[in-house]
Amino acid sequence: MTPVDLHTLTGAYALHALADDERERFERHAADCADCTREVRELSATAARLGLAVTASPGPALKDRVMRRITTVRQEPPRALPLTAPRAPRIRRRRTGRWALAAALAAAASLGGTAVWQHERAQDAQEQARQAERRADQVTAVLTAPDARSRTAKLTGGASGTVVVSRSRDRAVFISSKMAKPPGGKVYQLWFDDGGTMRSAGLMDPGRTAEAVLLEGSLDGASGMGITVEPAGGSPRPTSAPVALLGLPV
Repeated sequence: MTPVDLHTLTGAYALHALADDERERFERHAADCADCTREVRELSATAARLGLAVTASPGPALKDRVMRRITTVRQEPPRALPLTAPRAPRIRRRRTGRWALAAALAAAASLGGTAVWQHERAQDAQEQARQAERRADQVTAVLTAPDARSRTAKLTGGASGTVVVSRSRDRAVFISSKMAKPPGGKVYQLWFDDGGTMRSAGLMDPGRTAEAVLLEGSLDGASGMGITVEPAGGSPRPTSAPVALLGLPV
């Protein structure tokens, strides 16, 4: 299996449709491939949303139909054993029955736990999808605001960055292009420049080289913004020299 093949398995992996050997190969590949990891996360969230969208609660008449059928459908009798079949001792049959019951209860408990886990995963995916939609709506609102103003600057390595500000909405969006991925265990952190004091404005996706990010927090009189490389999870204050500094458009 070539690396190209592995890149195409994100959809099948998100739907749990891979054989064990293919799944193990893909997981080893995804551990070093941020693009595949992100795509699996997005496809899993989409699959969960689609699944929830088509679910339907049973109608109130279903219970009545089931109860009526119980009284009219005869239970199938157990099959008789062949006359030549050896009879097991009574104590063995009783022990086997207890083991079978225990196994059935364990399987039911396992299935119940799996259903709860899947339900929680679906709820988490649905909430993540809702948050992503809200962020996209907020980014669009800033970019399309009548008073939106932008400023673009060249960054290192041929990258570019544009900051778009809407004073009426008191928000800003940073749009990056061709940015180099940060070193392992690091992330790009955005900052508002409040007269020389840097205020955290959120993190960029370390797996993407181009994205539009809604800066966290209001403008609150900030005169500019900056980008630094920080440990994963971000820092309360900058710990490295700025990768870029941009003045906010007036």
